[in-house]
Amino acid sequence: MMVMEKDMEAPLDFELEDPILSPPAPTKRRGRDVGLDDLLKDFFKEKKKRDEREFKRARSRKCYNSDEDEETAHLSKLVNQCEQKIQEIGDEDEVPLWGLHVFGNQKTPPLPVGCLELRSCKLFQSKLNSELNLLLGLTAEKGDAFFEGLLINGWLPKLVFRCGHVEEHLAVWTFNLMLYSSKEELRAPGCDFWCAILPSRDEAEQPSLQIDWFPSSVNLKQALEIYGYLLDSSFVISSLPEVVHADSDCRGPPQNIRFWIKFLTACCGVRGTWSIFSTSEAEEFLGVIISLFLDRQLQGLCSILSECMVAIIGYFEDQEWNISCAEVAKSLASRLPKDLNCFRVVECISGVDTRTKQLRREVAFQILVNCLDRKLTSAEEILAWFMSINMRDKTCDYFKVYIYLALAENWLFSNPLMEEKPVILEMWSAFLRNCSCQITNRDFSSYASKVRNKASYILQSTIH
Repeated sequence: MMVMEKDMEAPLDFELEDPILSPPAPTKRRGRDVGLDDLLKDFFKEKKKRDEREFKRARSRKCYNSDEDEETAHLSKLVNQCEQKIQEIGDEDEVPLWGLHVFGNQKTPPLPVGCLELRSCKLFQSKLNSELNLLLGLTAEKGDAFFEGLLINGWLPKLVFRCGHVEEHLAVWTFNLMLYSSKEELRAPGCDFWCAILPSRDEAEQPSLQIDWFPSSVNLKQALEIYGYLLDSSFVISSLPEVVHADSDCRGPPQNIRFWIKFLTACCGVRGTWSIFSTSEAEEFLGVIISLFLDRQLQGLCSILSECMVAIIGYFEDQEWNISCAEVAKSLASRLPKDLNCFRVVECISGVDTRTKQLRREVAFQILVNCLDRKLTSAEEILAWFMSINMRDKTCDYFKVYIYLALAENWLFSNPLMEEKPVILEMWSAFLRNCSCQITNRDFSSYASKVRNKASYILQSTIH
């Protein structure tokens, strides 16, 4: 009976298989402790293995050292050659971008019209003595604020049209605000006022208005001089400083130049009723507008500059245009530097009308003649000289060839000479083939590739 009780207390079979219920047997301890001699023996054994591995590595490096030195020297030589080639191409491409500062330091503007002059205006006096003044509380001391409020809110042109009269002091005051005020809320309404009162070509839509004082070309030239622009037509534009970064100390054009351009555009649209400028003055203003395209700080005004240029071109009478077109082109060509600025000038003369195309061709031709030092003046002479250029010559100045190619393209495009003289087309095509075929693809200079690609494109369009 006692044997049965002992068996009942013994663990079952599945309990023996469970690692949790049956913990592992304790490991036997080492028979003896590790001594200092054993540690030193293991240390020296590991050190010997490390020394053998280092020896094998050094031996393998020594075997391949000479081969690696030769490969490194060859690779270094190739890198130096590439750097030298890139440097040569970079030196060639260091051509100044287009862009000139056509404005310098500004001068002090004229004194504004005083409050006393404005208070003496009949328009102000009539409002001062009207019954409406009982509600407005208008006094003589509020004359300048009264007119500024009317100008800003757009009521001033409506009042003068109702009165049918623009007094001298009021006209001078609004003109000076437009061109010299530092406040946008005054110069913009001043420009709107003058654009509103200028007589349009269609007099039926324009109410009759008496204007006691009207600005002339002298006033516009004076404004440009105050802005820092040189008006002398004999002044050489190439002597102007090159374009600099916006964070430089050089002062650029004032904000008022925008309204100067808009006012000039409006003045050129009224020749049907008034003749504001003479022919020579219109020629000078056309040259000024075209030269403004060279100032990179005015790129945001390209749209209104183009509108003004088209308005001045349309200001000339038919019998005046051919002579004036040639005079403007010669004046610009004699003053421009022989670089990308001359190409920029031709590009900015954009338009699809007959006069704009003629001006573009004439300006390109006169600049091209000036680039050739005026030694060649006829189309045959110029194209024959082009054909004599050896494009395979390593000393060939591809930058100049690119300028010649771009100017000649604008000069000959839609030119009646191409139909009148077929030999001109043949010589032009021969020059384009020389540019596209004689310059190989192995010439890595950028302007060589530009000349080759541009000539190929023009040649394809000329053939078709």
